Amino acid sequence: MSKSWRRAEQGCAVVPLVREPLSAEAATQLAGTLKALSDPVRLRLLSVVASHEGGEACVCELSAGIELTQPTISHHLKVLRTAGLLDSQRRASWVYYRVNPTVLQQLSQLLGTETLSPSVRS
Repeated sequence: MSKSWRRAEQGCAVVPLVREPLSAEAATQLAGTLKALSDPVRLRLLSVVASHEGGEACVCELSAGIELTQPTISHHLKVLRTAGLLDSQRRASWVYYRVNPTVLQQLSQLLGTETLSPSVRS
């Protein structure tokens, strides 16, 4: 996870893009997160985990409805974990995934349009 994301986790506010230009480092980190989200399979996996009862899902539950092999699904989950979008925990022989709400909140704040001036919105 990037320094800017860690800083936000420690209580610092994330500045929306419309208020302050991104630094080169922040843009690189954000691009990695958005790249992880840009794949339809990864977006679906994130959605399955987020919408699953209790907010977490076992890896054995994630392959249902996604026509990919288990190794391919595991690769996509690793990309989401590396980007900080998912957290995982091993319990016996299964791995359980949970959406990292801090990163999603930071993305929401960063991309938020509530701070746009009326002339930019139209």
